[in-house]
Amino acid sequence: MLIRNTTPTADGFHMPAEFAPHAGTFLIWPVRPGSWTHGGRDVQPVFVRLIEEISAVEELYLLVDDAHRVQAEAMLSHLPQQHIHYLPIPTDDAWARDMGPTYVTGGRERRGINWCFNAWGGDVDGLYPDYARDDAAAPLMAAALGDTCYDAGDFVLEGGSIHVDGEGTAVVTEACLLSAGRNPQLTKGQIEQKLKDYLGVTKIIWLPRGIYNDETNEHVDNVFAFVRPGEAVLAWTDDEKDPQYALSQADLAVLEGETDAKGRRLVVHKVPIPEQPVCITAEEANSFAFADGEDMREPGERLAASYVNFYICNGKVIVPQFGDRMDAEALRILGDCFPERKVVGLPARAVIVGGGNFHCLTQQIPAV
Repeated sequence: MLIRNTTPTADGFHMPAEFAPHAGTFLIWPVRPGSWTHGGRDVQPVFVRLIEEISAVEELYLLVDDAHRVQAEAMLSHLPQQHIHYLPIPTDDAWARDMGPTYVTGGRERRGINWCFNAWGGDVDGLYPDYARDDAAAPLMAAALGDTCYDAGDFVLEGGSIHVDGEGTAVVTEACLLSAGRNPQLTKGQIEQKLKDYLGVTKIIWLPRGIYNDETNEHVDNVFAFVRPGEAVLAWTDDEKDPQYALSQADLAVLEGETDAKGRRLVVHKVPIPEQPVCITAEEANSFAFADGEDMREPGERLAASYVNFYICNGKVIVPQFGDRMDAEALRILGDCFPERKVVGLPARAVIVGGGNFHCLTQQIPAV
């Protein structure tokens, strides 16, 4: 059921932080030939590792179409199955964060939010032209769990473009939310009000930019994340020649001048980006099969690799690893930020070639 005549805030609901307890996680089996090398063959073993880690601590809901159900079940057959649930909901790609339901909670109930999804920019700069199944998936995902969904109408938003602390603060990037392919008919103030109405927040912090060359128009979840109320991490480089240097400097300047909804100055931990830029190889570029109108990858193209695109689940933090010297340093810093959780590094090269990482692939379902 879609709720159209009210908003979460009006009903006393709010979006809890990702570090709050989860009931489960959504994932989508990756098969789109234009997103994944060799039609998903290279990334699917990483999904198996990701599912193994998450399903050990919470329920795992895996969307998989009928054509790939046998494949997915076979690759996951060695894992305990009691916490893995297969959902036959069709999608166009595997980015559950962006087109799945954003959850809000109120008292003992949770509800989803169905945003409008237009493949990160629609006719302006969207990444693929046929995204109808992605746009329709959120209410179906919520319904599969017995949850209702608020309908945000034609307001375009992706889950990766927002981060909240669960205490009234949301952080977004201007590069994404003010992009021409999202909601050009709305002013910045009107976008702020939409976020307040649907996320149950009272304060929006606008970072100028995200990660360099991020094809989502620089989602916040690649550059910034809360680790607890009043404390966050920011993707960083000290290399003044790197294009990310100026972007992160601008973001830090904003964070240092802001307070959160509770009036606190944020404690910000700097997490390095990979020392060596992660770029598409010729072999990888040749292994995609792009549909007409789909954004294409080119050899040498720099990817938006970031350790901040981690996923927090019950008792764990799952962190991308790129085979870079900074892998261990990122794990060390995040281990200090999350002393109460196990920090797990998983190989992420096969994921980043699709355009995002572990946070982009997952959507948390809060406990109530």
